[in-house]
Amino acid sequence: MSRYEIAFSGQLVPGAQPELVKANMAKLFQADAQRIAQLFSGRRIVIKNNLDAAGAEKYRATLERAGARVEVVDMDMPIEEVELAPPPPLETAGAPVAPAAAPRPGRLQVAPRDEYMAAFSEVDAPDFGIAPVGADLQDAKPDAQAPRVDLSQFSLAPVGSDMGQAKAEAAAPPPDTSHLKLQE
Repeated sequence: MSRYEIAFSGQLVPGAQPELVKANMAKLFQADAQRIAQLFSGRRIVIKNNLDAAGAEKYRATLERAGARVEVVDMDMPIEEVELAPPPPLETAGAPVAPAAAPRPGRLQVAPRDEYMAAFSEVDAPDFGIAPVGADLQDAKPDAQAPRVDLSQFSLAPVGSDMGQAKAEAAAPPPDTSHLKLQE
């Protein structure tokens, strides 16, 4: 039993007025203007899926009466199988072998472990070694220089002079409590 999906991509039935179709779709789906604008964005939007043939035809007819042209797609469509190209023929013992490129100093030579890695055997990559344990891996940075600040506008006060700090106010005299007595 085939299953179908209904997809809409903003196309209208010939002769239909866009505003009338949008109003019909809004009434049909009970959707607000923002959802209807998404339907008419031009992108392919699946409205309903997993329908049988009768249900798909009912949806198509209803939407066509509303003025929208929809696409009914069979979901059980067979998947196209792709055949891979055969691997290249192996070299025979009697065939002349091209001399291997001489290894360049400081460059990595990759020995392929399988067919996949054989594709990378001609890659020219730098040979990064492994640093010994405890080695500093970050490049040395030059020492930072002190900024040049012009201090000529400032002067020093003599030792012991008042630097203009705020002086603390003298404490207020304590309140007179001589008239207070404790009752027995």
